[in-house]
Amino acid sequence: MSRSDIEELVHRYSDAVVHADREQWASTWTDDAHWQLGETMRAEGRDEIVKLWVGAMSTFEAVVQTVLNGSAVTDDFLGIGSGRWYIQEHGKTTQGEAFMLLSYYDDTYVRIGDDWLFSSRSLVSLYQGPSNLSADFAKPSASPDA
Repeated sequence: MSRSDIEELVHRYSDAVVHADREQWASTWTDDAHWQLGETMRAEGRDEIVKLWVGAMSTFEAVVQTVLNGSAVTDDFLGIGSGRWYIQEHGKTTQGEAFMLLSYYDDTYVRIGDDWLFSSRSLVSLYQGPSNLSADFAKPSASPDA
């Protein structure tokens, strides 16, 4: 595995968000994946994850998600890995409100055949609010390696 395999997965996910491409987005997950959004929202299994995502995407007129930086470590022999990727989103809700999200995903990956997929993604929000950064920032927790 090269870092580029995981980068491709992460970028394919974000590209699907921008284009609201349900099939492409769904193809980045394992069948038994877990998606955690903050402390309260969790979906189990690809079907439930996609249902939650479709509902969330219906609240946006437009959204652009970009990948900022990240890291990934994999065990090619076992076909598993983990990583952290920082993202930002700029968008407009269907009510016309502009927003910005600054966050990161803590991920786990599984290789299925030749493809790396998400087995879990946990979103940690650092900032969510107006694009002028006038809302409060959350303090990031210590790195799991600390």
